[in-house]
Amino acid sequence: MSQDLTLYYAPGTCAQAVLIALHEAGAAFQAQRLNMAEGAQRTPAYLAINPKGRVPALVTPQGVLTETAALLLYVAQTHPDKQLAPLSDPFQLARMQEFNSYLASTVHISHAHRPRAARWADDEAAQKAMQAKVPHNMRDAFALIEQHYLGDKTWVMGEQYTVADGYLFTMAGWLKSDSVDINEFPRVAAHYARVAARPAVQAALAQSA
Repeated sequence: MSQDLTLYYAPGTCAQAVLIALHEAGAAFQAQRLNMAEGAQRTPAYLAINPKGRVPALVTPQGVLTETAALLLYVAQTHPDKQLAPLSDPFQLARMQEFNSYLASTVHISHAHRPRAARWADDEAAQKAMQAKVPHNMRDAFALIEQHYLGDKTWVMGEQYTVADGYLFTMAGWLKSDSVDINEFPRVAAHYARVAARPAVQAALAQSA
């Protein structure tokens, strides 16, 4: 099987969600790990692929795609037989994208204020103030996910596993580093365990270990 896709990723980042999706899809792909601690994302070679200097980036036969939510939808759409998104239902697909957009625009940004506070302020006191607020903001976000998005459902979209589940799994994995106990959110914790038990997820985690 030809490998027409190349995923650039770094362990511990949101790119993990795309790596999980590719494994769930049974896609033929190559994975290129970037050592972000050593600045691999800022090298001319990588900036030629993704001028944003971030991960994930997915090289496809048509060109390069970036941004996690876009890559997740691409994987689902190019592997429709795996049913990783409600592709035939415009409303449900939009609901999935609503959820993924919330993870990208709110949860990820709330988390990033701890390790990446310098993106938003140069003043050290301001950075520390932002970092101190991270546990509060992450709790608020996951309380909403717990009640509004998960509820009593098995998966984010109901009974069908989708790319949104691997994305939530990735974000929930950041809670500990943000000084939040995932068990404060029993439904999120149970969802995390269900996703972690999936063979494709285990394969993705082993690859990025």
